[in-house]
Amino acid sequence: MDIYKKLEELQQRRKIVFRGGGSEKHAEQHRKGKLTARERIDTLVDEGSFIELYPFMKKSEDSNDPPGEGVVVGYATISKKPIYVFAHDFTVRGGSLGELQGKKIASMMDLAAKTKVPIVGLNESAGARIQEGVTALDGYGQIFYRNVKYSGVIPQISIILGPNAGGAVYSPALTDFIIMVKDISQMYITGPKVIEAITKETVSAEDLGGTYMHAVVNGNCHFLATNEQEAFQITAKLLTFINTTTMSNELTARDYCNSLHELVPSESGKTYDVIPIIETIVDDGSFLEVHKYFAKNIVVGFASLLGKTIGIVSNQPKHMAGGIDSNASDKAARFIRFCDCFNIPIITLEDVTGFYPGIRYEKEGIIRHGAKLVYAFAEATVPKITVILRKAYGGAFVAMNSKALGADLLYAWPSAEIAVMGPEGASSVFKTDKKDNETRTNLPNNSTSPYYAAAKGMVDDIIDPRETRIKLIQSFIMLEQKNETAPIRKHGNIPL
Repeated sequence: MDIYKKLEELQQRRKIVFRGGGSEKHAEQHRKGKLTARERIDTLVDEGSFIELYPFMKKSEDSNDPPGEGVVVGYATISKKPIYVFAHDFTVRGGSLGELQGKKIASMMDLAAKTKVPIVGLNESAGARIQEGVTALDGYGQIFYRNVKYSGVIPQISIILGPNAGGAVYSPALTDFIIMVKDISQMYITGPKVIEAITKETVSAEDLGGTYMHAVVNGNCHFLATNEQEAFQITAKLLTFINTTTMSNELTARDYCNSLHELVPSESGKTYDVIPIIETIVDDGSFLEVHKYFAKNIVVGFASLLGKTIGIVSNQPKHMAGGIDSNASDKAARFIRFCDCFNIPIITLEDVTGFYPGIRYEKEGIIRHGAKLVYAFAEATVPKITVILRKAYGGAFVAMNSKALGADLLYAWPSAEIAVMGPEGASSVFKTDKKDNETRTNLPNNSTSPYYAAAKGMVDDIIDPRETRIKLIQSFIMLEQKNETAPIRKHGNIPL
């Protein structure tokens, strides 16, 4: 056989690989409003940049399945930045995972870790390939091990693009961010039919593991898209923040925020939306909110400040008066730890009434969950700056990146109130004088004033709100070379 016949054979074999499950199954994907695995990769990455790895891997030459083992893996670029990517091919046995599919994905993850390049997974899988028995489960174990081993080493992003069941949901759960698409994305350990057979409960796939469940109820989903194209756009924007840049040091008139102080009501009981404040402080149009639909009483997300990536953690007075509950603690702690893993500085904007009191919250374990927030801030060694906008009450004042927890700088607006608790709570604690029926708190008249906290060294400076952006820029420039090392240990024991 001469070289030309060998080249012709190669082309024919590649055509078989590219066909996947065949034209009928491709058409079925399209009828459901979904792309095929290769179409998804081509849409996600820069045009012509995808290089496939291991296309001819196959469990057995006798199998009728096409080569590739139901997954496409390789590397490419997004906005000219390198990534590694895999996409389940749902047209081949429902994208189910067998021994060799696990090996393909694990090998790709090892390459990504060696080169410190992010991984993006396009997930649509029925779970373990039952026909292969326990070897399929071992394939999942190989992937899970690498999800954990490379956590904090390389960013890992999961895009859910169809039904995912069993082991197929645990790998995304171990990654840094999960993106789902309305009406097509589902995640569950066991599907509706299995649940009905075992527990006699009837539930739809959407109610069991759809986007509302994961984006709003349990918080597994970090970003929600209306279609696949938007999911890929979110991924591209997210990756721009992960690939951090150096801050410019050229201040302009834009950095003086003339009306910022007008966005926060002077009355401490009035609600307001903190998002416009964030958008005013950061570079125009740069804020990308994470976990937008879950635990709305706290806001987390990425932005840029003079071109430098930063993480934002802020109370949201618009919801639950900005108080902290268990879900808010978990949401913020996870985000803080991601920023710390990848050296992204953190800004904390504080207006908090405290940790939420009540029997319900105690039953939920707010002590344990709140401790996660404390742990995450105290553990983080990246540059950390806090700005108190208005209220900072109780243990939440400490938990929201106080000086005591290692904040490098803590600023307060003149409107700030810093106290063990708010006036209503204080009034209920201290006894009422029976003679004149007046509440006596025996506290200094200025005990809630930011100047009182500043006098005690708990606040570094009290600033004009209009200069907030300038102060943050100047502070981060000064902190850019920060080098703080943690005590030598195997690892801490966060209260999970």
